[in-house]
Amino acid sequence: MAKNFIHLHLHSAYSLAEGAIPVKDLVKLCVKHEMPAVAITDTNNMFGAMEFALEAAKSGIQPILGAQVSVGDQGRQLVLLVQNEQGYRNICRILSDAYMGGDAGADVNASYEDLKNFSQGIIALTGGVKGEIAQNILHNQKEKAEQELLSLKEIFKDRLYIELQRHGTPDEDNTEDGLIDLAYKHDIPLVATNDCYFKDRKSHEAHDALLCIAEGRYITEEDRRKVTPEHYFKTADEMSELFADIPEAISNTKIIAQRCAYLLKPIAPILPPFETESKRPEAEELAAQAKDGLEWRLEKFVYEEGLSKEQKEEIAIPYRERLDFELGIINQMGFPGYFLIVSDFIKWAKEHNIPVGPGRGSGAGSVVAWALKITDLDPLALGLLFERFLNPERVSMPDFDVDFCQDRRDEVIKYVQNRYGYDHVAQIITFGKLQARAVVRDVGRVLQMSYGQVDRLAKMIPNNPANPMTLQEALNADVELRAERDKDDTNKKLINIALQLEGLYRHASTHAAGVVIGDRPLYELIPLYRDPRSDMPVTQFNMKYVEQAGLVKFDFLGLKTMTVVQKAVDLVNATSQKEKIELLDIPLDDEKSYELMARGDTVGVFQLESAGMRDTLRKVKPNRFEDIIALVSLYRPGPMDNIPKYISVKEGREEADYMHPVLKPFLEETYGIMIYQEQVMQAAQNLAGYTLGGADLLRRAMGKKIKEEMDNQRRIFVEGAAENHKVPSTQAEAIFEQINKFAGYGFNKSHAAAYALIAYWTAWLKANYPVEFMAASMTLDKGNTDKLSIFKQDIDRMGLTLLPPDINTSHADFSVEEGKVRYALAALKGVGEQAMENLVAERKQNGTYASMEDFARRLDPKTMNRRQFEQMTCAGSFDTLNDNRAQIRAGAEIILRYAQEIQQEKESGQVSLFGDSSDSGGGLGLPELPSIKPWDPLEKLAKEFAAVGFYLSAHPLDTRQSQFERMNIASLAQVEEDLKAKHMARFQMAGVLLKKQEKVSQKGSKYAFLQLSDPTGIFEVTIFSETLHAARSYLEAGQSLLLTVEAEQREEQIRFTAQGIQPLEQALEGKIHEIHIHLETAQAAPKIKQFLDIEGAGRSKIQIFFHMPDGRQAEIHLPGFHSFSAQARNIVRTEEGVITINEM
Repeated sequence: MAKNFIHLHLHSAYSLAEGAIPVKDLVKLCVKHEMPAVAITDTNNMFGAMEFALEAAKSGIQPILGAQVSVGDQGRQLVLLVQNEQGYRNICRILSDAYMGGDAGADVNASYEDLKNFSQGIIALTGGVKGEIAQNILHNQKEKAEQELLSLKEIFKDRLYIELQRHGTPDEDNTEDGLIDLAYKHDIPLVATNDCYFKDRKSHEAHDALLCIAEGRYITEEDRRKVTPEHYFKTADEMSELFADIPEAISNTKIIAQRCAYLLKPIAPILPPFETESKRPEAEELAAQAKDGLEWRLEKFVYEEGLSKEQKEEIAIPYRERLDFELGIINQMGFPGYFLIVSDFIKWAKEHNIPVGPGRGSGAGSVVAWALKITDLDPLALGLLFERFLNPERVSMPDFDVDFCQDRRDEVIKYVQNRYGYDHVAQIITFGKLQARAVVRDVGRVLQMSYGQVDRLAKMIPNNPANPMTLQEALNADVELRAERDKDDTNKKLINIALQLEGLYRHASTHAAGVVIGDRPLYELIPLYRDPRSDMPVTQFNMKYVEQAGLVKFDFLGLKTMTVVQKAVDLVNATSQKEKIELLDIPLDDEKSYELMARGDTVGVFQLESAGMRDTLRKVKPNRFEDIIALVSLYRPGPMDNIPKYISVKEGREEADYMHPVLKPFLEETYGIMIYQEQVMQAAQNLAGYTLGGADLLRRAMGKKIKEEMDNQRRIFVEGAAENHKVPSTQAEAIFEQINKFAGYGFNKSHAAAYALIAYWTAWLKANYPVEFMAASMTLDKGNTDKLSIFKQDIDRMGLTLLPPDINTSHADFSVEEGKVRYALAALKGVGEQAMENLVAERKQNGTYASMEDFARRLDPKTMNRRQFEQMTCAGSFDTLNDNRAQIRAGAEIILRYAQEIQQEKESGQVSLFGDSSDSGGGLGLPELPSIKPWDPLEKLAKEFAAVGFYLSAHPLDTRQSQFERMNIASLAQVEEDLKAKHMARFQMAGVLLKKQEKVSQKGSKYAFLQLSDPTGIFEVTIFSETLHAARSYLEAGQSLLLTVEAEQREEQIRFTAQGIQPLEQALEGKIHEIHIHLETAQAAPKIKQFLDIEGAGRSKIQIFFHMPDGRQAEIHLPGFHSFSAQARNIVRTEEGVITINEM
């Protein structure tokens, strides 16, 4: 039978969580079934158009582009196919308007108006049973169906086809005759389609699971979206047999394919024109701005004070020569506009006080970029190479990645939109896939399998986001996973479905950085999409394919550290009487900064804060900026093997090996170790006579390891070394191999230098303005209690003070108060940033809160609920108004109701009981709060912990410290210090249990992770089945424990394994010899003695110390030995006049 059928209605994997045919698989199906052409008609998108066009053309298949579009208020289906370039642009416009014309997140429906205005070059199919015509027939509205058909015919003329489908559904049976009658009546051709969603009939079960995943439903539910097993990629023979009674519906598919002659091809990058006030050509404008900018840079940063004009001229020569060289290459390659565009939006950002990073990537190697203020690194001073960025021997677009303050990045993008036009600028789409672990969980859920069963399977799949393993790879590698699959039919079914769905697209979102700028409305080149979370246009093609469509990408990255740096600088500048800090004026030889790094005191310092890096810093002891650049580059798998040699040569214990004298000048900085890609290029240039452009090609070849290319480069290198320096071929080959080894993991020095500068800025701020730096760092992590806890430990270690939250002095962010860090109100758990900002704004406007009544009168009750108020109370935010937190919390409802009554009174303008109607509200005072005893210290700390996320004002184990020291019970800080010398050791540790997470191993045995806190930090201990079973009865949150642990340093973290656990009180029973109770008044002593007499005899000797106002001290030794339990300690601690209790 002749193969006359072409699929014209098909959903690829780009019909997100709906289509299950990846583009590459679709092309393979066409090749396999000898189908010469095929269309993809994804739901309301052309996400896959460019990929499909390229993949199909590669295999000799004719790609037909199109989309299944929802039209009108009802969102009825209409299939649009591209005939020619005009048709492609028109569908791009129709789809773009459908997304951008409505509200973000609204249904995406194309308008009939757009169909009328942009129908040229498009063939339309009526959409089958889900189309408007079939739906009207189905609902006995035949006249309306006919009218709709005539409307479409008026729009599309002879490019309209009535679509017939035979998947075996009742709706198709009930509409087919009506559709055929209309076709013959109005002389409109019929066309047969099979609305394809999956590859073959056996894929139906997996596809059904995909639809359930998308809609959050179960397979067993009846009332949900389903498609039949017939919605697969049928062969031409199957379709011809299915429509044997209407052969023209089959042959028309081929006619349509012949009418669709458009092939979407990659096009060269199209830059928008850069218009200037001077109206100069771009090349002239670039040269003028760059030359002016270079002179400014030289005057401000290069020339030393007191130089003569001649000396300055001498220094300027290499800079000007490099600038002219770069300008020549930029103009030759046609990129002056690109540099001007980037420079323009960076200058705008800097003029509007938006922090911008000093550079990123290879662009920092350009003098032109430095002169234009795109970067802030002197390429000549640091030995950075332009050819690493823009190589005349390898034509590709320049690519500046720019780091902006993450809070204000969107302002820069908005500026670019305003500058070039709203419809000329868009962010770039990215697609989330169904990954191995997630798809196993998703399929397990829709199959209604037990959580434990699914969780066990999912956790057997290795989880490494940096190098994710597929489900098939996990099955191949893990015999236990295969056994788990095979032991149970439901497991086997889950894995089989998951294997089919893994890798399919789940959702679309916006790329973190990519922005494109067009020289025309973007919908003339690509279709646009709208992320429901934003009103910004987004390209329908991803990063790879949007560039092939001719659009130029600019990377606007949000870097949190730039925000931290700016906030710290602002805090310093707001209070300092000294000259305002300018980042670029910070000297790179500050001793305090290098001492801080050499101590490894770099928590919060960009790129240098991991435990492993801090340990490396202590060994390297950096004392120059070049050391930081080297460390940023070396501290990675592979290169870090060279760190010991770097240290050894730096300290003079080992000689540097430069391989050849000619290589010494640019290897000396790194002690003979080839760390940077630029050094590979310089070696090839200086030893073997390469141009730097050619050397960049060599570097790339070494990275790819393609044998044929490498053999050619080896020959060029050996011959060049012999010709330039008479190097024997054996030596040249040995040097080549050595360089090749380094090149495999060489780092981009331009990028390393830029990030080293940010690292240095943060280290400088921490060393010179630690309070401001910590306040800024904590502000940027105020939603991350784990990170805040680490900062709190660092503050304690530095001898600084972290003040508690206070309604009258705290801000929403962390702030600086008389040389101390004040806790942020918005950092409290569950309080909401906006609510805290409202409280602070009210305080700034109308003064501090005088009392709880004053607070309630001024509170807008709509901005705060009971939960928020209670969290503030438990954290101590109201302590300066009333330090009985228990009373305030118990009175929360009274306070909030009072606030509501006052607010209602203000809004109504009601006259108070005292006859006035002032803004201060009514005359009734705050009702009396419940009379409640304050929480004991441990309860107070527990509630504070719940509100803050860690122990802030004190720690439950603080009073035990002297005893711990005598008993050799180690703190987390001590363990960390000890493990610097040895990687594994046994310790006794004490901690308060924060949470327990039980697990089941692959062998079925139980184990758990315990998170504990001691006064120096939070740590996690693994406890295995035997110890877990013995300790289970007292593993409750809030319990103080004594643990015997094996501690092992593993790369970035310490792994603790419990060997034994017991309650701390029980463990210490009989070991407390002396209790020291410190009082500020003698009146409390008799009451304490009376209480202890009731407690009875025990093993503790009690001494009471009186601290008198004049500084003198008296003491009483209570006779005998007394019992002093945890309960007794808490009761005594709450007595009036008790300062502290120490257990000796």
